[in-house]
Order: sequence, then C-alpha cells, then structure tokens
Amino acid sequence: MPKFFCERKEGENLYIEGEDAKHISRVLRMGPGETITVSCPDGFDYEGVLQSCGENLATAKITRSYPNQSEPSVKIILYQALPKGDKFDLITQKAVELGVTKIVPVLTKRCVSRPDEKAMKKKIARWQKIAKEAAKQSGRGIIPEVGSLVDMKQAINLMTEEELAILFYEGGGRRLNELVPSDAQKIAILIGSEGGFEEEEVNDAKKQGIFVATLGKLILRCETAPLAALAILMNLTENI
Repeated sequence: MPKFFCERKEGENLYIEGEDAKHISRVLRMGPGETITVSCPDGFDYEGVLQSCGENLATAKITRSYPNQSEPSVKIILYQALPKGDKFDLITQKAVELGVTKIVPVLTKRCVSRPDEKAMKKKIARWQKIAKEAAKQSGRGIIPEVGSLVDMKQAINLMTEEELAILFYEGGGRRLNELVPSDAQKIAILIGSEGGFEEEEVNDAKKQGIFVATLGKLILRCETAPLAALAILMNLTENI
C-alpha cells in the first residue's frame, strides 16, 4: 500500500500536500475511494480513504490508526563533517534507512568541501528530499530533518545537550559497548570527513564531556563510518 507523510491532521481528515499530493494524483493516478497509508509527526500511522486528489493537495478520511512500529526507541543525531563530491547524498539516504533522527552537516578544519551559503542552501534542500524518499522506502514514521551547516564549535555545543555524545576518531578511543547502555534514549555522534579530525578538535570535544570512540582497527571511508556507527548503535540499543 502506498505510504505518504502529512503535517496536517484535523479530526478524521488527513491533508497531504506538495510533492506527495502530486505523486498521488499524477504519478500513481489514484482517485477518491482508494486507500493510502499516512504517517504523521504524532507517531501514528493512519489508513485513510482518499476523498479528493489534486496536484497540490489530497485529502483522506481516516479509517484506522495505530502506533508506528518502525521507529527505533533511541533518537540519534548524526553530526557529519562535509565530505567531497556527492558522498553526503549516500550518507543521508542510508542513515535514514538505519533509523537516524536528524543529520547535521559540520564544517571542520580538514573539510575540503566548503560551499558558499547559496550552494549550501541547495545542497540541504536536495539532502532533505533524499531523506524523505528514504523514509518512505524504509517505512519510517517520521522524515528525519537535515539541519543547517554548523562549525565544529557549534556542533560540540549542540552535542553536549544530548544524553550521550560521541566523537569517532581514527586515532583510537573507547569501544561503543563500553559507552552505550541498551536503554539509551538520545545519542549525538560526530563523524569526520576524508581527513578526519585534527587533534586539537578532538581535545576540545573531550573538554566539553564528549566521549571519543573507535570503530575498530580498520580505517573506514567517511561515508562508511557513519553507517557502521549507526548499525552498531541500533544493535546495542536492541533496535536491530
């Protein structure tokens, strides 16, 4: 059954807007009387019967609701240093499939990619679209947000607000099973770009109470490391 996301629910009515509405009417050619599944930010999935279909708005009447079963118990925010090329596209897609809650691009000292404000705005819009498509494909109950670009200092400050904050360092660190309890609720993780982190950046993170962890003896590519970290964290929190 086709699945969509909506931001607006009023009483027994669901309102699907934008690209999803266009997809329903123009691509799938669905019409009144057909059934769709819609996820809302309230954590519930809704089955509904289409009442109207337009390019910008589709409405459906709710026939059934149930808690979304696919969202992990832990909320993980991925702070990812900007890599070169289109690697962030892959990271976004796969991180969403693995259950990430939010992705925040970070500019570190060793980042080669340094887009200007206009280019960054376009990139974030593209990554958000990728996140939405990945959320649909994997049955997520939410569309993970792709946040605005932050620098290393801002990333560290934001990470310290979470229950557990971890920086992954190619220079070594603690094993994840020593840091992460199975009942962890909110985790922030920071992954470097192709060049990794400078020692000064790692020390600054440590001073702010961020744990430094390792993903093993092998040197992983910057697009592999966040996916490995997420998979391990989901396993340690019993979501896989």
